[in-house]
Amino acid sequence: MALPQYKRVLLKLSGEALMGDQGFGISSQVIKYVAEEIRSIFDLGIQIAIVVGGGNIFRGIAASSYGMDRTSADHMGMLATVINSLALQDALEKRGVATRIQSAISMHEVAEPYILRRAVRHLDKGRVVIFAAGTGNPYFTTDTAAVLRAQEIHAEILLKATKVDGLYDSDPVINKDAKFLRRVKYMEVLEKQLKVMDMTAISLAMDNNLPLAIFNLKKKGNIRKVICGEDIGTRINS
Repeated sequence: MALPQYKRVLLKLSGEALMGDQGFGISSQVIKYVAEEIRSIFDLGIQIAIVVGGGNIFRGIAASSYGMDRTSADHMGMLATVINSLALQDALEKRGVATRIQSAISMHEVAEPYILRRAVRHLDKGRVVIFAAGTGNPYFTTDTAAVLRAQEIHAEILLKATKVDGLYDSDPVINKDAKFLRRVKYMEVLEKQLKVMDMTAISLAMDNNLPLAIFNLKKKGNIRKVICGEDIGTRINS
């Protein structure tokens, strides 16, 4: 059996991935599936941190486009990520995976406050840590929060689980001739404005030389394959 290539990773999940075929909310089948996929790498002895988006419940940018104040809208989006984090924590703990949520917004009855040293201590003790509420600041996406937290905990790689096989040079849904990119550099992502993560997140990853792996969450076993060094999805680095 292939051995894991990493000791500590950060997994970024989009909120949309959790709603499955529904138009809104959390699919119980998908949350169970995701928890089982995470359990498969937890069993390898990997230290796992997670950042979950909130787009399946509320998207701040969309709300601000129809007149809501962007700061208020983004704060609502942060709260949506907490809802998703609680659902994922429950699913993981039902599978025997000890999990802690740390929130960038204080809500002591629901989650621990984000404290870096405590988060690292949880990881060292074999607990999964879910970072909720983004960075705690409006105008920053959960992609940026994922890169920031990955840097803070010294994760070796950021895994971005998506609904497609990886990164293309254009939208494969619109352009049937879109070219799949197996390896790509940060600067190429920025120059071509490839829509894999927001530009702030890519810039931050580039400045700190954090490698990114983009892969399809829907294909069972993909997270484990990436962890074990198989050539799955797209790799972004320098």
